Amino acid sequence: MKLALCNEVLLPLSLHAQCEAASRMGYDALEIAPFTLTDDPPTLDTAAARQVRATVHSHGLTVSSLHWLLVKPEGLSLVSDDTALRRRTLDLLRRLIDFAAACDARVLVHGSPRQRSPAPGQSVLQATARLEAALAELAPHAAAAGVIYCIEPLGPFETNVINTVAEAAALVDRIGSPAIRTMLDVSAASHSETEPVHEVLKAFLASGHIAHVQVNDKNRRGPGQGDTDQRPVLQVLKDMHYTGWVAVEPFEYLPDGPGCAEFSARHVRDIWRDLP
Repeated sequence: MKLALCNEVLLPLSLHAQCEAASRMGYDALEIAPFTLTDDPPTLDTAAARQVRATVHSHGLTVSSLHWLLVKPEGLSLVSDDTALRRRTLDLLRRLIDFAAACDARVLVHGSPRQRSPAPGQSVLQATARLEAALAELAPHAAAAGVIYCIEPLGPFETNVINTVAEAAALVDRIGSPAIRTMLDVSAASHSETEPVHEVLKAFLASGHIAHVQVNDKNRRGPGQGDTDQRPVLQVLKDMHYTGWVAVEPFEYLPDGPGCAEFSARHVRDIWRDLP
């Protein structure tokens, strides 16, 4: 298992200190949120990526992926009626694709619920169509950069655009590019899916749609900090010889960020070691 930690969990530590802590806790990589590197992500360039990569590598880690792509700057949208705003958002995502590739990351996770949710007066179908058109436009750029761009199904309390893996898989199929795939977040899937999460994972790993997995509890804390049993999910990953990244992504940190990260890594590793 290749285990990554979503780096915002360790804020406000510097990237150097995040790497030092993650390495000590037993992680193999960081999944980086661009807003943790700068308040102005459109300025991220190849030089910045090389610095990030060097810092991470110096601690024996890699950059597995990017996520929380559109937190900053404020007000971005892929579904707005404002053509210039949609273009500005797409331009940032192209830059982040290049940044990910220069960091040697191979996955970008597109959650960003506010930036895909319907604008006032807009229907879910209209917003979904705009999102699909945007991802289709990004697909050739992602393919050329050698990265996989994953649309993330999210819980209905976050957005009403793409809630289930089946909905995401259908969108991926309509776009028809190997650079556009989907992923599974255990917490989100626990809120959105009607079937057991591990069964959803098994089906869409087998179909080739899922390229990334995030583990957490339904209560949005770290894995093992609630009632969500991570064992069936990890068993599917082991049985199906999954070679992608498993990223720990809590949203509520108990007792604090470092404590949550350390507990989560130990919990997941302990389960993995006990699996047949």
